Amino acid sequence: MHTDWERLRPMLTEAIGTTVYLVLITFVVGGLIGLFLGTALYTTRKGGLLANAPVNVLLNVLVNIVRPIPFLILLAALGPVTLEVVGTTIGTEAAAFVMIVAASFGIARIVEQNLVTVDPGVIEAARAVGAGPLRIILTLLVPEALGPLILGYTFVVIAIVDMSAMAGIVGGGGLGDFALVYGYQRFDWQVTVVATLIIIVGVQGIQFLGNWLARKVLRR
Repeated sequence: MHTDWERLRPMLTEAIGTTVYLVLITFVVGGLIGLFLGTALYTTRKGGLLANAPVNVLLNVLVNIVRPIPFLILLAALGPVTLEVVGTTIGTEAAAFVMIVAASFGIARIVEQNLVTVDPGVIEAARAVGAGPLRIILTLLVPEALGPLILGYTFVVIAIVDMSAMAGIVGGGGLGDFALVYGYQRFDWQVTVVATLIIIVGVQGIQFLGNWLARKVLRR
């Protein structure tokens, strides 16, 4: 079967752009929300900087509810919320909203787990000299865990790429949708292979960059 790349090239370019958009907006927005939630999980636990049992229990319950839900099921489950927030349940923006929700709660747990590795003695020393909770979080806690956090975020970005490949289910576009519509459904395996290779190259680049940044930070 002959693949008409002259016709497909503009669609492939658009699909790559959509995937990049979905991954970037999910990483930036979800990354910030996840960092906030993860830090709150860590600081509100018993003996933490902002110890608050009810808040900690609530956050843990929310994370434990949302995080394990498969992305396709989450797309359907959040339909009413997506409609209320975005105004539609189909399209790129709808897919991005659900991806941000999924990434935020996944990142929250990763952030919490990495902050736990910070030596409590360092935090206690900062408290002893009068440093406030916000200052400790911004200038000590997060910087101390920065290397592992970068590796954790790298893992999440790759998971976000995986989610973006399923965005086509709700008309979100992207490389996954391109491979499905113009490759799999039309039995054109060349299209599927090309889309898959682009995703693989992108993931390898993200992993390499994450590993490099983590090594730079850990060597400081």
